[in-house]
Amino acid sequence: MQNSKQNVEESQKMIIKERQSESGHWYARDGSPAYTVLGKNGQPRNTTLRDARSHDLVPSVSGILNVAAKPGLDTWKQQNVLLAALTLPRKPDEPEQDWLERVMMDSKQTGRVAAERGTAIHAIIQEYFEGKVVNEYATMCDAVKEAIDAHFGKLLYVPEVSFAHPLGYGGKADLIAQVANNLVTNFDGVCIDFKTKETEDISTADVYPEHGMQLAAYREGFKLPKARCANVFVGYKMVGGNVVFTGVKLIEHDPINLDRYWLMFTKLLEFWQLKNNHS
Repeated sequence: MQNSKQNVEESQKMIIKERQSESGHWYARDGSPAYTVLGKNGQPRNTTLRDARSHDLVPSVSGILNVAAKPGLDTWKQQNVLLAALTLPRKPDEPEQDWLERVMMDSKQTGRVAAERGTAIHAIIQEYFEGKVVNEYATMCDAVKEAIDAHFGKLLYVPEVSFAHPLGYGGKADLIAQVANNLVTNFDGVCIDFKTKETEDISTADVYPEHGMQLAAYREGFKLPKARCANVFVGYKMVGGNVVFTGVKLIEHDPINLDRYWLMFTKLLEFWQLKNNHS
C-alpha cells in the first residue's frame, strides 16, 4: 500500500511539473506538446517565439487569450496588491521604490501559491480519470465525477488530450469525450475545463468570456463543432496548511454563446499572428 501511494505521488509530481512547464505554450503541427526545446548546452529550456518560428510550432489557446484583457483576473491581482500593501507597512527610512517592490513581490507570491495549488488539484483529478487515486482525495474526485455524470450522463472521458488546429493554434483539454451525433443527442462530444477557486462557497463561482473562448477553441481543435462545453469549478480552503475540498460547481456554456466565442477567439488569433508575425 505504501509503495502504491508513493508511486501515485511520484506520478502526480511528474504531472505537476509538466503542467507548470506549459509556460512555453507551444505545440507541433501534429498536436504534440512542444513546451521545451534543447538549448545549446544540451539541456531542455522553455520554448520561445523564436524557437516556434524555427520549428514551425503553434501557440496555445491560453497564449492567444493572453492578448485580451481579463477584468476578473485583473481585479483579483489588484486586490492582492492592496492586501500586500496593508500587511507590509513601509519601514522607517525605507525608500518608496524599495517598499513598492517588496509589496509587488509579496502580491505575486500570493498568485504563484494559488497557481501551484490549482496545478496540484488538476494533477489529482487527472490521475483519477486515468484510473489512479490516493484515498485522501477520493471525496473530491468522486464529487467531480458525480457532478459531470449527473449533468452529461456517463461518458468515456479522456484526460489531457492535445491537438493542433489548421488555423495555427494548439491546446490540451482537461477532459474530452466523443459521442455519436444523432437526432437524439444533437451533439458530438463534451469538452470540460477545470478551474480551482479558494472559497468556502463554490456556488459563487461564475464563468467569464475567456472561459467560453477557450472551450470554443478546444472543441473546434478536436473537430467536434457541436460539442457541449462546461467549466467545472473545484472549491477548496486551507486548513492547517492542508487543502480541504469545499464543493464543485458545473457551468455549461450556451451553444449560441459558444458560436460567438469562437468568432471572438478567431479575431484574437488573427491579432496575435499579426502582432508576432507568426502563423
